[in-house]
Amino acid sequence: MSSPAPACLTASALAAAALPAGRLEALAAVARRAAEAGAEQLRLHFGQLERIREKGRAGDLVTEADVAAERAVLAVLERETPELGVLAEEGGRREGRGSTLEWCVDPLDGTTNYAHGYPLFGTSVGLTVAGVPLLGALAVPVLQELYWSAPGLGAWCNDSPLRVTQCAEVGQALLVTGFAYDRHTRLDNNYAEFAWFTHRSRGVRRGGAAAVDLAFVAAGRLDGYWERGLAPWDLAAGIALVEGAGGVVCAYDGGPAQLAEGRIIACAPGLRQPLIDGLAQCRPLPGSSFGAPELDAPHGAAAAAP
Repeated sequence: MSSPAPACLTASALAAAALPAGRLEALAAVARRAAEAGAEQLRLHFGQLERIREKGRAGDLVTEADVAAERAVLAVLERETPELGVLAEEGGRREGRGSTLEWCVDPLDGTTNYAHGYPLFGTSVGLTVAGVPLLGALAVPVLQELYWSAPGLGAWCNDSPLRVTQCAEVGQALLVTGFAYDRHTRLDNNYAEFAWFTHRSRGVRRGGAAAVDLAFVAAGRLDGYWERGLAPWDLAAGIALVEGAGGVVCAYDGGPAQLAEGRIIACAPGLRQPLIDGLAQCRPLPGSSFGAPELDAPHGAAAAAP
């Protein structure tokens, strides 16, 4: 049985924000300028890194480029919207002044790619209303692409409008996903889901940058996306892009996606139910099947819980 589609997140956020005429377009322009400012720092530092360190979890990297890009983004936001709150990946949260609007900033989406010289990364700047995505922008410097979207204004890459595909069958779909930093320590790590959809689709890509993956769904380069273990700054701008391009976004069970939960499906409308149904059939693989038998022990079994 198909589950009813939840309300569009960005439309709900717009209704809740009750913005004055012209304010939405002005905020979208701020998001674009902030994303471009961050991306310029990524261009300057690409291939020139002097220091790469882990932030506490294996593989969770931070570089001087992350810091420089975030500083550039925050400078734009503080100058143009000082009253709004900010949640930034490196700098944490700065409370707003009596507003439910909050910027969600990922200065370097795809840090591991960037640190290795792999050219798929960008600066993502989303705006939320009480935690619900409203609009966003993503600058992908190596491709010289600036994506942005806001409800009622469409979704764009540079000067071209974006539209998701009309794909409605997994067997005809090119999908994308990712693997969270905690995949080494838990059985609920997306390995089973990756195998299930790889076997049934035209392919599953692993881009390594969630916001870029979502932008590519919005652009019709990919038909659908799912992932777990994501942070709000990974998702806010990308969700706005997919919805603005006519796509759908939901939780794994088909309900409304929640930024705090970090599990989403984003896809062409016709793929929504097939992706929900496919994910529901997947159960975590035993750790011994991928070289981690320690996860099958009693203490490791708890890692399979959501």
